[in-house]
Amino acid sequence: MSRWLFDLGNTRLKCAPLGDDGRVGPVHAIAHDGARFEAGLAAALPARFDEACIASVASVDLRVRLLDALASHCPRMSLACTRRRFEGLSIAYEHPARLGVDRFLALLGAHARGGGPALVVGVGTALTVDWLDANGRHRGGRIAPSPMLMRAALHARAAQLPDAGGRYVEFADDTDDALESGCTGAALALVERSLQTATAQAGATPRLLLHGGGGAALRAQLPQAIDAPTLVLEGLARWALAGAV
Repeated sequence: MSRWLFDLGNTRLKCAPLGDDGRVGPVHAIAHDGARFEAGLAAALPARFDEACIASVASVDLRVRLLDALASHCPRMSLACTRRRFEGLSIAYEHPARLGVDRFLALLGAHARGGGPALVVGVGTALTVDWLDANGRHRGGRIAPSPMLMRAALHARAAQLPDAGGRYVEFADDTDDALESGCTGAALALVERSLQTATAQAGATPRLLLHGGGGAALRAQLPQAIDAPTLVLEGLARWALAGAV
């Protein structure tokens, strides 16, 4: 059976084949404007395959567009959803549907990697931080604006403040650098505080797994971080292989 994995976010659609060995194949990242992505998707996909496994945090309209586009490529589609317990992972939320499926799958991917406790940090439109202990228990998390969204929000309220540019320094002597340093620094502080708290609770320093399109903005200041750009797709692969519906 040939399967493809699809992670539909607020700004990008990522897709990859699922190998016979259960590993995620080469990833195609397709930017979208919240409305269209069909041209990029058609170029990435084979004409036919057997099954599409989809995770989506995008709007219902965009999700329907993806399902419609995939209908001409494959006869079977499944949509991942958050489960309270799944393959040794248990989440902290009392109401599973309130935990975004991207966070759930990233936790599932982190758990499947093994290696003990982990702090899972996703940097996209939002900055998400989730604490996973060595027994596969999700101990809760945090959500904040990403540095990119902070810059956009400032620019929207004060147009003279640019929404991009500048470099990270500890104390800036230029407005562009001060904006970059402040917004990135706020995200770093949240990650570092979360890591400190998780370390105290675990009695050991968890792995810091970094994923999402905005991760590069934090990576240089987090030398201990492990780049995990396919973490959501890795969790989706576990979902697909388990035959979840």
